[in-house]
Amino acid sequence: MLIPFSMKNCFQLLCNHKVPAAGFKNTVKNGLILQSVSNDVYQNLAVEDWIHDHMNLEGKPVLFLWRNSPSVVVGRHQNPWQECNLSLMREEGIKLARRKSGGGTVYHDMGNINLTFFTTKSKYDRLENLKLVVRALKAVQPKLDVQATKRFDLLLDGQFKISGTASKIGRTTAYHHCTLLCNTDGTFLSSLLKSPYQGIKSNATASIPSLVKNLLEKDPTLTCEVLMNAIASEYAAYHEIDNHINLINPTNETMFPGINSKAKDLQTWEWIYGKTPKFSINTSFNLLYKQSYLEIKVFIDIKNGRIETCNIEAPDYWLPLEICDKLNTSFIGNKFCPIETTMLTNILLRTCPDDHELHSKWNILCEKMKGIM
Repeated sequence: MLIPFSMKNCFQLLCNHKVPAAGFKNTVKNGLILQSVSNDVYQNLAVEDWIHDHMNLEGKPVLFLWRNSPSVVVGRHQNPWQECNLSLMREEGIKLARRKSGGGTVYHDMGNINLTFFTTKSKYDRLENLKLVVRALKAVQPKLDVQATKRFDLLLDGQFKISGTASKIGRTTAYHHCTLLCNTDGTFLSSLLKSPYQGIKSNATASIPSLVKNLLEKDPTLTCEVLMNAIASEYAAYHEIDNHINLINPTNETMFPGINSKAKDLQTWEWIYGKTPKFSINTSFNLLYKQSYLEIKVFIDIKNGRIETCNIEAPDYWLPLEICDKLNTSFIGNKFCPIETTMLTNILLRTCPDDHELHSKWNILCEKMKGIM
């Protein structure tokens, strides 16, 4: 049963002394099932952070159900350039987010269900959560062959991944979240989670590619709504709580004091890209010049998402060494992103307004540089 949160019953939930008086009250006795009315990835990730930071989970576990409009979410310690096709994402208007938990990169859309299990640190148990999901699936369709793996994924028919896991363990609280592929756009998923960038060297956590399949392909009755209700029912039965899915608005500051600030922080370039572990790029590309090709070599070190060292090597007959050095120096300290590179190009072009040939070469180089960003 879906129950919208009113201002009245928002005061009947659970929190500890860290939460301002306007927030949840510590009155729920056994636990809670929440579902977001938002499909914004940053808002929903902010709910996770808020619950983790503020709720008193002692004896009061929480299940949070949420879905997002098309977006790609990388793990806390991952490199987005290594994990996904950023240029395609920009073309298609797909959001990129970095979550607070570890694990691999995932694609979200409205055909994917996200489940977050909140407990105290001592009650944290990923396998038990996945068993609960399996029981819920089999309650709807007993013939489903779904099993949890040692990597805490869920496999359909022993080979197709339908759920991936990540987690965050704090000092006293923890959460385990997982995806559940119901009717996700498989073409988008495979194309967006395939990096086209060459020559990246990084110690960042790398995702492990897997064969995936939608549950709806197995049984057309397994819609997101059916599955969310089934999981909520199984969760309520397991924890002996009311089988009520409480609808929440992640932008409600009265219910979640300070949450919009959390959502804003999750959208910043400094968090999404700047938290990427240090990496380097060693690549090259060919340019057509006077009916033959010449090779441009590029060596870049990136730290906190900014270019720390840059060495673009071009044949001296095509681009004089002093001009190349000027370009290299200009890149240092700038964000490793196409927008900043475009701005840099425009500034450089103004330093020599009458040299049209140089303008052309700089434009070609910068377009190639943006292609690896």
